[in-house]
Amino acid sequence: MPSMSAIPLQLERGNGAEPDSLDPQLARMDSALNVLRDAYEGLMSVGRDGSVVAGTAESWSVTDGGLTYVFRLRSAAKWSNGDRVTAGDYVAAWRRLVDPATASQYAQMLEPVAGARAVFTGAAAPETLSVEAVDDLTLRVRLEAPAGHFLAILSHPSTFPVHRPSLARHGGGLARPEVAVTNGAFTPVEWQVGAWIRSERNAYYWNADQVGLDAVRYHHVADPMTELTRFRAGQLDVTYTLPPGKVEALRGASEGVLHVAPQLGVYYYGLALDRAPFASSPRLRQALAMAVDRDTLAAKVLGDGEIPAYSWVPPGVDGYQPQVFEWSVLDGPARRAEARRLYEEAGYSADRPAEFTLSFNKSPLHDRIALAVTAMWQEVLGVRVALRAEEFRVLKQTIDAREVQAFRGSWIADYNDPYSFLQVLRSGFGINLPRYRDEAYDALLDEAAVGADGGRAALLAQAEKRMLEAVPVVPLFFYVSKHLVAARVAGWYDNVMNVTYSKDLSLVE
Repeated sequence: MPSMSAIPLQLERGNGAEPDSLDPQLARMDSALNVLRDAYEGLMSVGRDGSVVAGTAESWSVTDGGLTYVFRLRSAAKWSNGDRVTAGDYVAAWRRLVDPATASQYAQMLEPVAGARAVFTGAAAPETLSVEAVDDLTLRVRLEAPAGHFLAILSHPSTFPVHRPSLARHGGGLARPEVAVTNGAFTPVEWQVGAWIRSERNAYYWNADQVGLDAVRYHHVADPMTELTRFRAGQLDVTYTLPPGKVEALRGASEGVLHVAPQLGVYYYGLALDRAPFASSPRLRQALAMAVDRDTLAAKVLGDGEIPAYSWVPPGVDGYQPQVFEWSVLDGPARRAEARRLYEEAGYSADRPAEFTLSFNKSPLHDRIALAVTAMWQEVLGVRVALRAEEFRVLKQTIDAREVQAFRGSWIADYNDPYSFLQVLRSGFGINLPRYRDEAYDALLDEAAVGADGGRAALLAQAEKRMLEAVPVVPLFFYVSKHLVAARVAGWYDNVMNVTYSKDLSLVE
């Protein structure tokens, strides 16, 4: 491995587990998306404050009551081989994303576009997707129905363009570093399996004059403690995260600058509404939600600045005030008393306790959380909970097979909009793991899609409030991003999306 001093303007960036792919339409892992955000640029991007800002789109207009979007691309936008970025590159990428042959996990991302559902369900050809290159720099998109979150969707890597000649020449291999052509600030040039991915500055990037680095190396370090050790040894400039429970010990540490910031992500326990005992017992679900002391959980069990969750949508989402459980205004004793009352109304008691299994994926952190929460349930309500720790792959299979009662889940926002969270619990949605079904909830989401900005937020708030009353999930805490940044790195910023582009950073010695 070359030393850091050999290339003064190369950023050494910790990036978690090894990426699954560098193909914009196929990548799923967060580590892959980090590389892709530096390598490509979508119509929209994530601003330094986490908001949605212009990317390759220089301007856009919305007409026909929110059904038609017309984007004008930057004339200076080029691929890393010097070719112009065209509207046709977006058409090709979006058709590829929804094509069942691609088998993209993110095919539903473009569901608002007219014809998308018919394509990704196999009922229509990709060419029927309502996206059109009017000319090289003009892209027209027709939506199925107005969608206030559509621009936010376009900041997600799955919607990034593809270089059409590369797609024609290399097909599914177009993203291999030895042949990759990208339109972002950096282009992957080498992938050392098990070690790192190296990207070099794209001299043709439309804003290349403002890029302060020559290269970025993304290090595959899945274990946070190993990553911290490597940072302390001077092998990394930035960590992907930090080991659980280390924030206080690192506060004021001399080896780097500590960054801890709220992130749009929720850690929750899902309750299977198609299984006993939760299917027909809303009071039991409400009692379980009330019996958890989230403040103690965040401060004593976690201790890294995590935020107690009394809503489903995290604080900090653009233009939205999350709704909270009505009982969240009660003090601890009053909450516990109300939880016991609901538990008894549900037909349970010390002699007849509720019994169920809580399934979660193995890890020391998940173990600690499960033990703490079930101890609270036992103390307040007398519930009997069996703990089942499984490998993540097995947990996913048991959830899909509906062999669970309560289970650990989490959701990290794909884009900065409340709909990114609320859609998760829409009837029939693929990742609606509790199997929550409520026509009124769905109708509010549909109505919000056609509402003006202010009215949209109010309708989404009604939907969240209604869902919280049903308690298909027990939100426990909201995530925080955690990074150590070396003193030689200038320009680092935090935001709720946990997105920091390497193009905005520089190195000072």
